[in-house]
Order: sequence, then C-alpha cells, then structure tokens
Amino acid sequence: MKNENEIKANNGYVVLGILLLVIIAMVIGIIMTENPAFLLLIAVILLMVKGFFIVNPNSSKVMVLFGAYKGTIKNNGFFWANPFYLKQKISLRARNFYSERVKVNDKIGNPILINVILVWKVKDTYKAAFDVDHYEEFVRVQTDAAVRKLAGSYPYDNFADGKHEVTLLSGMHEVNEALENEITERLAIAGIEVMEARIGYLAYAPEIASAMLKRQQAVAIVAARKKIVEGAVGMVEDALSKLSEDDIIDFDEDKKASMVSNLMVVLCGDKEATPVINTGTLHS
Repeated sequence: MKNENEIKANNGYVVLGILLLVIIAMVIGIIMTENPAFLLLIAVILLMVKGFFIVNPNSSKVMVLFGAYKGTIKNNGFFWANPFYLKQKISLRARNFYSERVKVNDKIGNPILINVILVWKVKDTYKAAFDVDHYEEFVRVQTDAAVRKLAGSYPYDNFADGKHEVTLLSGMHEVNEALENEITERLAIAGIEVMEARIGYLAYAPEIASAMLKRQQAVAIVAARKKIVEGAVGMVEDALSKLSEDDIIDFDEDKKASMVSNLMVVLCGDKEATPVINTGTLHS
C-alpha cells in the first residue's frame, strides 16, 4: 500500500515570465520574417498555459501522470507543473459532520435516537484519493456504522438498579472516547484524521419515551422516599433520646410505639399533618 509523497512544483511566476518571452519572440519573429512557422509556437504556448495552477492555503493537489501517482503538492501559491498531469484538488481543512439522527437499539434492546458530531480532516491525500471511492461519502457511511455499533454496546441508562456499568447517559466521557477510537479505526483506510467525535443527541425513541419517563420518575420517587424515611428515622431517634435525657416524659413501650408512629406519619406524609389535641390519656 502506497502512502502520500509530498513534492515541490516549479514557481509559476518564473515560468510565466519565460512564457511571455516566448510570446514576444513569436510576435517579433512573425513581424520580422513573415514566416508562418512561428505560428507553431502557439501550440507550445497553449500547452504551457495548461500547466499553471494555484494551491490555496490548507489545500492540496494530487498529481497523476497517465495513471501513475507522482505526488502531492501542499505548499500554497502559484505553480507550474507538467501540463499532462491530472490535478485532483483535496482540501486539508478541518470539517464538521453532524450526522442524521438514527434509531437503533441499545445494549438491552430499547430503541433510542442518537447522532454524532464529528470533526475531521484529510491527513493522507493518497489514501483519500485512491484507496476509497468518494472519501467524503466514506466518512458519512462509516460514522453512521460506528454510531450504530456504539449504541448497541451500552445501555441507555441503568436506572440506579445497583449496576455500575458505563451507560450512554451517565458515561459520556468513556462513551465519547470509545466512539472516537471506533471512528478513527474505520477512517484510517481513507487517510482521515479524527480530531473530535462526540454524541450530539441522545434520547429514547418516541414510542417508548413516555413509558421510560414514567419509569425514571418512579425511580426518582423511590429514591426520594428512601431518603425521607432515613431522615425521619434519625429525627425520631433524636426526639425520643432528647425527651428521655431531659426527663420531659417517661415512655413505656406502648407510648413509645405510638410516639414513633405519629412522628413517622407526620415526617413521611405527602400532606401537612392536621394536629389533634388529646385532652385525656393516650389510652382514653
């Protein structure tokens, strides 16, 4: 497999000066001698003109002579080369690619919508020009394939079920790194350098989005309730301990159970408690 071969081209301004001298010589020769043979120089002039070309900054020209790769010119400026060279322009600028949102299944089979933001540029012009057909389309197709593979390698979320595996939602750093490595490996054949690759959009597919939202809300409610109960138990323990230490009231087991029950209802209830004044004893 060949690699890029960077070459230098002749200075276009020097050759242009020579060409002007040839034109002047032809005109003078025709005037002075009236010999039509000087008109043959027109073919030479037209052939020389075909050899001029411009390379803009962050651009390149791939030179091919009768099917043989001769090299790549990356210096910017005005140049002249063999007029029989076929010159293929390849941009070396960094480019953004914002892929379409695709529907795929995550690791546990849930349909999700995902796309990727890719920043890339051509690094090896030989591979981009000759190892693949239409390298820009190659970038698009291989990026789409990499996104599909990535989505199937991780679950969307673990719903706080005790598993600590990397997910698409919570493990963005690891996921983006895996995505960049996957795309880099796929695009290496085309001489493409991946500068950045990250997930741009991530969501459940519309047909399950509502159900998954309810599930997430349920998980959040359970987690919140758990925290409330833990806090309430601590507050009840502190209240009973403080009342006993200060000899404010002497609890037997029935009074303590009733006290705990009332405090837990007040502290864990969804609504504000309505106080009830007991004018008798706890057993009346």
